[in-house]
Amino acid sequence: MAKAALGESVNYRCLILVLDSVGVGALPDAHEYGDAGSDTLGAIARQLGGLDLPHLGRLGLGCLHPVAGVPCPEAPDGAYGKMAERSAGKDSIVGHWEIAGLVTERPFPVYPDGFPPEVMVAFEMAIGRRMLGNVVASGTEIIARLGEQHLATGRPIVYTSADSVFQIAAHEDVIPVAELYEICRAARAILVGEHGVARVIARPFVGDPGSFTRTAARKDFGMAPHGETLLDAAFRAELPVVSVGKVGDLFAHRSLTAEVKTESNADGMQQFLRVVREGECSGLVFGNLVDFDTLYGHRNDAEGFAAALLEFDHYLPSLLEAMLPRDVLFITADHGCDPTTGSTDHSREYVPLLCYGADVTAGADLGVRATFADLAATAAELLGLAFRGDGASFAAQILR
Repeated sequence: MAKAALGESVNYRCLILVLDSVGVGALPDAHEYGDAGSDTLGAIARQLGGLDLPHLGRLGLGCLHPVAGVPCPEAPDGAYGKMAERSAGKDSIVGHWEIAGLVTERPFPVYPDGFPPEVMVAFEMAIGRRMLGNVVASGTEIIARLGEQHLATGRPIVYTSADSVFQIAAHEDVIPVAELYEICRAARAILVGEHGVARVIARPFVGDPGSFTRTAARKDFGMAPHGETLLDAAFRAELPVVSVGKVGDLFAHRSLTAEVKTESNADGMQQFLRVVREGECSGLVFGNLVDFDTLYGHRNDAEGFAAALLEFDHYLPSLLEAMLPRDVLFITADHGCDPTTGSTDHSREYVPLLCYGADVTAGADLGVRATFADLAATAAELLGLAFRGDGASFAAQILR
């Protein structure tokens, strides 16, 4: 379609797929977050002697960032670049909001010493139970340490991380999942104002002492976006807006026409593919593949992370083949989580930007975008929306 046709009507369907935590190098201010030198994708490739990602490579992955084993082809099939985060923070919620066009200037509160008494007393009174924990910890470590005591007492386990999160873990045989969700809703009602954390997260688990396992029934109770997003603009224009994975949780389930839950990267890829194949040929499909982050980045498992990247690369041709002529695919990330460093937290990094579609100019170099919000501005233009959010569109650079 000619560029001049943009804005006349709804022109394209936009597919946004977030590879959660697949960062591509430290941002200039990374040292302020304790992340100097972080490079999730590059470091994994270096540590493992190279990555074999031919399909991502053909889209231009090796052109936007040095990745051992992934060269930059002479004629990439996609447009490529990378994006800097302008928001304050490095967590999923501000990353996704910025991808959707909304920059967060003020960081969400974090609790490196646990939550203060005024929060915990109110929480315990609201749920009628004492709690365990209230410490900074990884999810697997905290249930291994406190799971047996939780089984004996029935007290939920509260913990946080370097991110703005209030996480509540409970064994499904002690506190059923539906009840855990109600406990999280009670916490969400308390955690407002100065203690308005980005997310309250339900973390159900099963198993016996020594072999506890977290389940796929995780649920995020996020803050609602503080301003208009691409999802709001598309929904208001009566376009289909479909979330796949945890995207709906991160936008407080606002401005969605359908929400598809997933259990893993493999399930997420198949669900995203199903929506592309069976969904309407207009609007927005916004998906997230979270295993890169939760299973591998936070656990410093570079080999597992690499295997997940390979799994996605094998899947990619089926997604590209399913795309309609007026589809435009954006592959990106929301932050980094370098598994090769001593930290188990997110890292402040650039994120990749790969664009593909029948009308996308193959080999277009989009450079370094000043904000993730440029993606939303571009998608909005392709969708025929007036919304630009906090970004600048690069639609003119990617359309033939």
